[in-house]
Amino acid sequence: MIDARHLDNTAPDPGGELTDGPVLAASCKEKVADSVRTILRAVGEDPEREGLRDTPNRVARAYDELLLGYRVDPVELLNNALFEASYSEMVVVSDIDFYSLCEHHMLPFFGRAHVAYIPNRKVIGLSKIPRIVEVYARRLQIQERMTRQIAELIDELVQPLGVAVVVDGLHMCMAMRGVKKSNARMRTSALLGTFADNPKTRAEFMEHIGPVSRSLL
Repeated sequence: MIDARHLDNTAPDPGGELTDGPVLAASCKEKVADSVRTILRAVGEDPEREGLRDTPNRVARAYDELLLGYRVDPVELLNNALFEASYSEMVVVSDIDFYSLCEHHMLPFFGRAHVAYIPNRKVIGLSKIPRIVEVYARRLQIQERMTRQIAELIDELVQPLGVAVVVDGLHMCMAMRGVKKSNARMRTSALLGTFADNPKTRAEFMEHIGPVSRSLL
């Protein structure tokens, strides 16, 4: 949980975009920058040389953006975007790009999320589904947990007949280091309600989204 004292809630919000949310206080950014200077010295670099002089502050600003999901309430994000509707067929939003940081090495993983639900008197504003994905991606994550969080939030607030989330990811912690398998892709799923109980419903969803893409860029 982020201490609210570390947030600056005065940031402008002209368009309601996720990136316009509250930002870390200047004192917290300076702590991140100081930590980056320590890392640079530890690996044998000089943080005062011309090419690196502004790097600690750049990194602090980057993490402020990359980890914005800690400072956005996903429940509040959805509460004003639920609408009564008689539609009861499957709703699928596929190929939602996401970028996240692995909590084990703080290296990027990225890919596409596919989300489906079957309404039960309520539908979600279309733009909110990609934003839900982004809220959970913009945290230190593991793909398995992120997949489940997206599904459970929609299930809890929308109360549909079923929710399905599939995430395809490419992990730099496996491509750049360790086993160095740059072509490996990871697919995770969370199936709730009729998607878990009904094989035909599940098969229809999987047909919509297709196989794991070889290219996630």
